Formats: sequence, structure tokens, C-alpha cells
Amino acid sequence: MTTEHRLLGRTGVRVSPLCLGTMMFGARGNTDHADAVRIIHKALDSGINFVDTADVYSAGESETIVGKALAGGRRENVVLATKFHGGLGDDPNERGNSRRWIVREVENSLRRLGTDWIDLYQVHRPEPETDFDETLGALTDLVRQGKIRYIGTSTFEPSAIVEGQWTAERRGRERVVAEQPPYSLLARGIEREVLPVAQRYGLGVLTWSPLAGGWLSGRYRKGAEQPQSSRSDRQAVRFDIGSPENAAKLDAAEALAQLAEEAGLTLVQLALAFVLEHPAVTSAIIGPRTFEQLEAQLGADRIRLSRDVLDRIDKIVPPGTNLSARDAGYVPPALADAELRRRPRP
Repeated sequence: MTTEHRLLGRTGVRVSPLCLGTMMFGARGNTDHADAVRIIHKALDSGINFVDTADVYSAGESETIVGKALAGGRRENVVLATKFHGGLGDDPNERGNSRRWIVREVENSLRRLGTDWIDLYQVHRPEPETDFDETLGALTDLVRQGKIRYIGTSTFEPSAIVEGQWTAERRGRERVVAEQPPYSLLARGIEREVLPVAQRYGLGVLTWSPLAGGWLSGRYRKGAEQPQSSRSDRQAVRFDIGSPENAAKLDAAEALAQLAEEAGLTLVQLALAFVLEHPAVTSAIIGPRTFEQLEAQLGADRIRLSRDVLDRIDKIVPPGTNLSARDAGYVPPALADAELRRRPRP
């Protein structure tokens, strides 16, 4: 059983160090609804009280599965988080961070989840072309209507996190109370600024992809045949061993697996315990597709790594380092669009 609960920033809400992520439930992962519900119930019965999903996970199917799992009296004791931003239709306004989409999509999420309120409603990605005050204004109205309790963001850069805090203060909006960034043994970039900024402003932090998209599952070892998965099929570039970035990840995963064995742990346990070690991190999101994957991750929150193990990790992957730029989860427009770096031609 999970025994420790951590404060979600300064909200006063206490959540389990492991948060159940549900991205792999539905068409993009486990299509058996009954089995997915069984996995969710096992997580809750094991002490997890924090569940995270998103409207775009299997085009709403994940939220529907979560709603089924929380029916029958389980909803009350669960801190339920979901997200909006990604496209859910051909219409150009069926996506994004505008008031128009938010007030429409929150109703869809509430319906799929079978609940009257969402505890943490998160902006899934930044949208620089939309005034963040527009987004916060819509979310503030939803808080005051009782449809959501708190506002969060996901994969925001430090400057955007700070902008959100200042916007809320200056415009009288509800403030963002939590950030959801990527963080793992192979993707430590948020240690530079995101985590310190979160601490400075008292934000809760729930981290996604603590197993680095499967690289830290123990299945990727040097000399072994590369495992196949639905994720690697969808994102072949991120799992191509021939690329220098992925070769570096494979080398690091091998060294970390050996360190885990010496410490008497599985690589999965080492990976989760590492993420939870950082004082800024509230919860690590685990995203099992199968019952066996869930069981392999349960209990990792009770493991404390020794200083020696942590020092050795720092030598394998230096603090603040992302071995692959793709693992940052977001490319700012200033980097994605070359025209933004060039003066207009006459």
C-alpha cells in the first residue's frame, strides 16, 4: 500500500507519490475496457488516489474508461486530473487554448468522465498565439462555477510558468497551481529551471514519462534485439537505435540497468525512485498498459536511493541534461519556425 501522501503545491490537497496515467487505455493501447478498469481499481486499492488523463488520449476513450472505473462510489476519494489543448476534430476551433474551446470541451470531458467536477484541469501544451489571460479567464470562470477545482499546465517553459503567475496576480485570475513536465533518468532538462521555478512559486509537479517512453522499462539492453511496441511503431524516429541521440540513451540505459542490479532494484524501480527523490516533485505519473506493468511499478514510491547511487546516476547522465532533444516534449515556435529567426526581406 502507498502510505505517504504529498501536498500538491500549496493547495492543501494531498496526493499519492505515484499518479496513475491513463494514456495507454483505449485505441492507442489497451482496448479491453474491462481490463483497463481492473488495472485502475488495482491502483486505487493499492493506495493511489491521483489519476491523470486527457481528452485527446484515444480521442476521449481514455476519459470514458476512467469514468467507468470511478463509477459506483469511487470518484469521491480520487483526485482527478485531465487536460485540454489537442485537436479533436477537423474544425480549426476544435482545439487550442481559447475560451471558445475550453468552455465547450470541459463539458465533453465531464460527460465522458461521468463526474460533476474535475480536480485539476490542465493546459496540455502552450499556445503562444493565444493570450494566456484569455485561457486563465475561461478557467477562472470554470473554477467559480464549480466545474473545476484547480488549474494546471503541462510542458510549459519556465518563462511561461512565470508569466502565468504574474498574469493571474495582475488580472485577478485563479492561478496555476501545478505543472506537468517530462522527467526521467534520461531526460533531466527540467532540473535547470522548471523545477526551481516550480519551487519558487509553490507549484505542485506531476511528471510524465518517468520510464522515458519505455527506454527504462528494462527491455532496452545492449546486444539484445530491439523490442517492438505500439509506441515505437507510432514514433519510429524516437526509437531508432541508429541515431546518435538514441545510441546515447541505450548506453545510459545499460549503465543504469547495471547500477540498479547492484543496488538490488529493477531498472523500473530505480527510475521511479529517482524522479520522486527531487524535492520539487509531487508525483510521478505511471502509465501501465497491462496489469503486470502496473504491479512492476507499485511500491517504487517507498524506495529511497542512497547518496552513492544518486551520485553514480549523476555521472551516467549529468544533471540538467536531456540525452535527446525530442524528450523535452515541446519545441518553442522560435526554434520550430526558421522565419522567426530571420529579418523580413524587402
